Amino acid sequence: MKRNFLYTELSNNIATLIKNGVLKEGDRLPSVRMLCTEHGISMNTAKRVFLELEAQSLIESKPQSGYFVSRLPYKKLPLAQVSSPSLINGNQEPEELIHKIYANMGNTDLTFFSIGAPADQLLPLAKLNKEIILATRSLSHSGTAYEPLQGNEKLRRMIATRSLTWGGNFDENDLVTTAGGMNALSFCMMALSKPGDTIAMESPCYSGILQLARSLGLKVIELPTHPITGIEIDALKKVVSKINLCLLVPNFNTPLGSCMPDEHKKEVVALLAKHGVPLIEDDVYGDLYFGAQRPKCCKSFDTGGTVLWCSSISKTLAPGYRVGWIAPGKYKEQILKLKLVHAISSTTITQEAVANFLKTGRYENHLRKLRQTLQYNYQQYIDTIAEYFPEGTKTSRPQGGLALWVEFSKEINTTILFERALKQNISISPGRMFTLQNQFENCMRLSLGLPWSETLKQKLKLLGRLAGS
Repeated sequence: MKRNFLYTELSNNIATLIKNGVLKEGDRLPSVRMLCTEHGISMNTAKRVFLELEAQSLIESKPQSGYFVSRLPYKKLPLAQVSSPSLINGNQEPEELIHKIYANMGNTDLTFFSIGAPADQLLPLAKLNKEIILATRSLSHSGTAYEPLQGNEKLRRMIATRSLTWGGNFDENDLVTTAGGMNALSFCMMALSKPGDTIAMESPCYSGILQLARSLGLKVIELPTHPITGIEIDALKKVVSKINLCLLVPNFNTPLGSCMPDEHKKEVVALLAKHGVPLIEDDVYGDLYFGAQRPKCCKSFDTGGTVLWCSSISKTLAPGYRVGWIAPGKYKEQILKLKLVHAISSTTITQEAVANFLKTGRYENHLRKLRQTLQYNYQQYIDTIAEYFPEGTKTSRPQGGLALWVEFSKEINTTILFERALKQNISISPGRMFTLQNQFENCMRLSLGLPWSETLKQKLKLLGRLAGS
């Protein structure tokens, strides 16, 4: 425990010095031996510190010379602006645009910068196939029988165990499994609201969540959101007396990739609890952190059971398995009643397969590789955007997750860019699809979940040229 604490503390401290400009590009870092001597740590712990900083692309090693601060490409690109939506109900759903984007799903000729999930090449498909076969052999009735209403007990136990890393402190009875993350959010919204109620959420926000809220007859208030720290709490304070529930993606939300600081999460939970407003927390990206440790959740600070924590493996392991879950706090009975009516049971075989994958430790090994790949992709995207995109381009600075937010100058319309790019077999997500208001017309989301290659770089360069022409 002490070694892990020192390793995390040291890597975080050095990362902060680099990001704040105290340590500058080209500066030489202390040697491994010097780090051991100064902090009283082992060689292995010191090496882990440097490996972590290398994984974040903050430092680089030079043979026979040591470790040096890397060039930080994002410093060439200004930070995307804080959003400024109107704090009134928005109702202008870009339904036609969303339909156009998803109508091309399955077209193998397209490069999908628009799909916010890891590509097949980044997933352990062979290992998952084996787990499916083993599940059919080990389950009674070969997996054809119904699961208990609350879901696969082994899976719930493994999720509860993993939650200890961020302060979840669950046991299996605190969790209910669902058919993916969106199904979890749907149950929560239905349990906590009725048509005409008002829900607050980030802006920009994932289009599927906006569509879900609208389909349930909810009024949506979009909150100003900082691309690094998440929602502006002062804005939430202005509307908290007018809302019936709140839905947030505090850890690496899409499309911004922002991550709320712990003190913000704690303040939001306390504010909403004080006003009797339940919080639905979508933590589907929480495991995809680029730093030294997983961020806490809003649920970490929940003392009254008013936070409904939702997550799934759809963004990390197997989108098509449709395995998700909820820790619904004091709303557990409402969620179970809805699940009984709408689903009866979760899918037996995929839950068992995922439970075993988590139990063997393969999931953690996969996540480690996936996080490194996504962070590497982010650095490559930023390098390419800085060199080939139009002057004045701004970006977000995600600290994890699958999304990069790109903001052009006002004269560039990304809905038009989408149509032009599609003719070149490139699919993007225009910013307008992430809001119910007339905003973000000059923005787009790019998915980091594609395997980086020279071909992908050329597609990104072409997208930059199309934007600037």
